Amino acid sequence: MTGPVRIPSDIDREDQLLGPLTARQLTILGVTALLLYGVWTFVEHVVPVWVFLAVAAPIVVAVATLVLVRRDGVPLERLALAALTHARQPREQVAADQVLAPPEWATRAATDTHGRPWSHSAVPAPLGLPATGVGETGLIDLGADGVAVVAVCSTVNFALRTPGEQAALVGVFARLLHSLTAPVQLLIRAARIELGGQIAELRAAAPGLPPALEAACVEHADYLDQLSRSTVLLRRQVLLVLREPLHPHGISPRSAPQGDGDAVVRAAETRVARRLAEAADVLAPAGITVTPLASGQARAVLTAACNPESALPTDTAALLARPEEVITTTDPEDTA
Repeated sequence: MTGPVRIPSDIDREDQLLGPLTARQLTILGVTALLLYGVWTFVEHVVPVWVFLAVAAPIVVAVATLVLVRRDGVPLERLALAALTHARQPREQVAADQVLAPPEWATRAATDTHGRPWSHSAVPAPLGLPATGVGETGLIDLGADGVAVVAVCSTVNFALRTPGEQAALVGVFARLLHSLTAPVQLLIRAARIELGGQIAELRAAAPGLPPALEAACVEHADYLDQLSRSTVLLRRQVLLVLREPLHPHGISPRSAPQGDGDAVVRAAETRVARRLAEAADVLAPAGITVTPLASGQARAVLTAACNPESALPTDTAALLARPEEVITTTDPEDTA
C-alpha cells in the first residue's frame, strides 16, 4: 500500500550530499583544496609554512564565503557569476539584426556623452529577445523554442472563505498542478495605473451634463487627479503563461524533414491551445476565469515587461503597430 510523500516547498533546492553541502559546493571547495595543496607541494622547500598559510588563508575564507553564504536564498558565488556576466554585456542594445560601426572618418573627432574620445565599444549591440513576434490570435512566437500563450486569470478572496471552501480551492489548484506536462509560469505583476485618459474624458464630458451631474463629474475628476498625484496607484494582474515546444518528443528542429515547418508550428499552436482550454476547465470550479490575451494585449504585456517603468499606458501600447506592419494612416492628434 502506498502512502503520501511529502515534497519540500522549494522543489528546486539542490540535494545535500555531506551535511548542508551540495555537490556543487563540495566540488568548488574540493577543487580549491587540491589547487592549494598542489601549490604547496611546489613551494614547500622554499617558502616557510607560516608564509604559505598567510597567503592561503584569505583565499580559503573568500572561497568559503562565496560558497556558503547566501543572500535572498542565492549563494554569493552565483551572484558573483551573474554580476560578472552582466558587466560583460553591452550597455546599449537596439532592436536590430545587425549593427554596423560608423566609418572611421566619421568618428575620428567624435566624443561620447561624457566628452571622452569615441571608441568602437560605444556601438550598440543587437538586442536578442526570446520572443520573435506575436500572431493575430495572441500566440507568441519563440522561434526554435516553440510558441507561448498568455492568459489573464481572475482572482478569488481566499481569506473570506470557510475552511471547507478553502480546502476545495486548494484541491482545485492541486488538480491543476497535477495535470501539468509542460512548462508553465504563473506571473503576478503589478503595473502603475495611468488615470490621465480617464480624467481627460471626465472633464470633456462634464460640460454636456445637467448641472448636478456636471458638478459631480468635475469633482470626481478632481479627486482622481489628486489621488494620482498623492500616491502611486498599482494594479495587480495574474497571468498564466503556457509554453509549448515545436518538437515535444525531443526531436531536434534540424533533423525535422524540410517543408513541414508550418505544419509543426500549427501543431504546437494546437497543443498549447488545448492545454489552455484544459487549464480553464480545471480552474472553473473555483470561480477563476481564464481569458487568453488578444494580439494587442499580448504585445502590451511584453512591452511592459521589457520596460516596466515606462509611463506608456497599457491601452496605448496595445495600439502600437508591429515591426512588420506598414503604417498607411496618420493619427488625427498628430495632424491637429
